Amino acid sequence: MSRILAAPPADSRLEAVSGDGGLPVVGHTLEYIKDPLALFGRRWEKYGEVSWLTMAGQRWITVLGPDACQQVLQNKDKAFVNSDGWSLLIGPFFHGGLMLLDSEEHLRHRRIMQQAFTRDRLTKSVDSLNPVVSAGLDAWTAADGFLVYPALKSLTLDIATSIFMGGAEGSTEAEIAEINASFVACVQAATSIVRYRLPGTRWKRGLEGRKVLDAFFRRYLPARRASATDDLFSVLCHIESDTGQRFTDDEVVDHMIFLLMAAHDTSTITLSTMMQYLGQHPEWQRKCRAESIELDTDSPTLTQLDDLHSLDLVMKECLRLVSPTPVVARRAVKDTEVQGKFVPAGTYASVAPHFTHHMAEYWPNPEAFDPGRFDADRCEDKVHRYAWEPFGGGVHKCIGMFFAGAEIKTIMHHLLLRYDWDVDADYVAPLNFTSLPFPEDGQPVNLRLR
Repeated sequence: MSRILAAPPADSRLEAVSGDGGLPVVGHTLEYIKDPLALFGRRWEKYGEVSWLTMAGQRWITVLGPDACQQVLQNKDKAFVNSDGWSLLIGPFFHGGLMLLDSEEHLRHRRIMQQAFTRDRLTKSVDSLNPVVSAGLDAWTAADGFLVYPALKSLTLDIATSIFMGGAEGSTEAEIAEINASFVACVQAATSIVRYRLPGTRWKRGLEGRKVLDAFFRRYLPARRASATDDLFSVLCHIESDTGQRFTDDEVVDHMIFLLMAAHDTSTITLSTMMQYLGQHPEWQRKCRAESIELDTDSPTLTQLDDLHSLDLVMKECLRLVSPTPVVARRAVKDTEVQGKFVPAGTYASVAPHFTHHMAEYWPNPEAFDPGRFDADRCEDKVHRYAWEPFGGGVHKCIGMFFAGAEIKTIMHHLLLRYDWDVDADYVAPLNFTSLPFPEDGQPVNLRLR
């Protein structure tokens, strides 16, 4: 039954936010996990851009459509904070990460961290990426029904530990597997219905996973403090802002845990999605491969990656079709409004770029794979500033977006030179949204050596 969230001030012209709580205890959580697009579509049809629902034990407003998303993410009246929204979901597991900071603290950390993502450092990272990718792909076995998602996840974790950490010397395969499982546990805890440390719950597994990750990075911290190298771990230990500010040990560990999670989880789902659609659309696979072959190298530089135009279009389209971060969280710290609706202080907000990416009002035939929509003669992503927003917006826009693009294109370049693959035209990935989206079946492809 529809009810209002809160009555607007009597002297305002604002409307109340309408909505409903959903099922007792769980609210709309299970609906979101099953199919967030369907949930948001129903709310758009019933309530419009802004409505409220219950998830994770709290009332949230859902913010749908590019106008509403832009208003919250740009946050011109400074009514919404990033930290409180994300902290409710993942705070116990990723506290101290850049995404969970606000105001002056966020500005200080971002100014320091920007020194780790300069064009010069990105160029060096790409040079280091190539041998790691090549070695990782050596372990793949071409076959029909090859499960590409877990293979890519293993590869991106190898890349993260190599490029971000400078390696994990002394760690066994079993320890690295435990690290991967710990990242998964921390991310999946975000949508826990039971948010207490009880046996058998995702929440408890997440808390235990955080302890494992913390101990892992602290083990390597002294060595990274002692020697300045090009890996991100060492860079975070030594970089300074233009005013001489540096990260403490605790801050370095917090940032490494968050960055490694963000780097390998989001890149994995985008790569997996790209392999699916390129397998279903061989004409685009051929276009991408032709451009990679023309580079005439198995170790492309950052500048050469910029020449892979078709691959860039495919990557953008796959980021639209399957947003690695379907929603971003905020919380109102003062009474405010979103698109003329009264939002009282303390309200959590779920901003949904994933829904915007599938709106027929902005994307013709939105469920179709059509990379050409991003080409210069169409520019469908430019019809609204926030029509395409896979990396968020405002001051919290993803600081690693250019590294992510370079990593994805490097891996795909190597895959295109080594393999042909196909995917059944009728295949639909069974995406699980318990945390960040992933295909529950491992996303099988028919993989063949070239």
